[in-house]
Amino acid sequence: MNRSRPEARILMCRPEHFGVTYIINPWMDPQRWTRDENALAATSHREWAALHRTLIEAGAQVDLIPPVPGLPDLVFTANSAVVLDGKALLSRFRHPQRRAEEAPVEAAFRRLQGSGLIDSIRKLPDGLVLEGAGDCVWDQTRNLFWMGYGPRSDAAARAVVEQEFGATVVALELADPRFYHMDTALCPLTRGEVIYYPDAFTEAGRATIRERVAPAHRIEIGIDDARRLAANAVCIGDTVLLSGCSLAVKAAIEARGYRVTATPLGSFLRSGGGAFCLTLRLDRRSAEARAAVGESAA
Repeated sequence: MNRSRPEARILMCRPEHFGVTYIINPWMDPQRWTRDENALAATSHREWAALHRTLIEAGAQVDLIPPVPGLPDLVFTANSAVVLDGKALLSRFRHPQRRAEEAPVEAAFRRLQGSGLIDSIRKLPDGLVLEGAGDCVWDQTRNLFWMGYGPRSDAAARAVVEQEFGATVVALELADPRFYHMDTALCPLTRGEVIYYPDAFTEAGRATIRERVAPAHRIEIGIDDARRLAANAVCIGDTVLLSGCSLAVKAAIEARGYRVTATPLGSFLRSGGGAFCLTLRLDRRSAEARAAVGESAA
């Protein structure tokens, strides 16, 4: 689509060096990857290209982080930072296997700042861990972050995010190691619906979701769809992009007026990542920032 203004500005990284070479979540099996590495690597390139093409067709403009040898998970740009109102809070990773991503990510954000796409860049206080938009999912309708903590991010990061962005942060403990980031288990849609897997959260977390999200706006998925990372979706306007989902979930989403577009990402699921993991929105704006310039929600 040719538009003077894109529907979304998204950061991605080509999977030139993607692979499953270590284990930091239950999805990862390096031995299985190695047995068919060449074919799986080629598949990952095709799958990523299809997602990239579909995002552009949905109206997104995509910026790229250069891939780096030895950093297979750099492709999951959602983990690189929390971004809102032109401000970026860079990630610090829990596992040493991913900490080497922090320097190239910072360099990429400095370039984005130089081109005017990012206004300011901040780092977390020493000793604090927060893995970007993977654990800080922005809910445009409710003007808040859903923040996951436990497996990858510290509960104490909530206060830092609130202070940095001046936004409400609803922190929920993640209870299943397979759903180690918030974005693997919960996705807010454009008009206020929320796709989520209830058993990824503690009972207290489920109660909080029920308090914040009206019954008609809850799209609960079961374990089979959760294993396909159906909640790890990208929503641009009325288009919901995901790796795959059941016909029942597709119907539930489309009944709310959305168009579901499946772009299979099986090679990335082997690392525990889906469509949302492979993208980072750079253009998210709070209600206050939109009101200041007379902009409507997108």
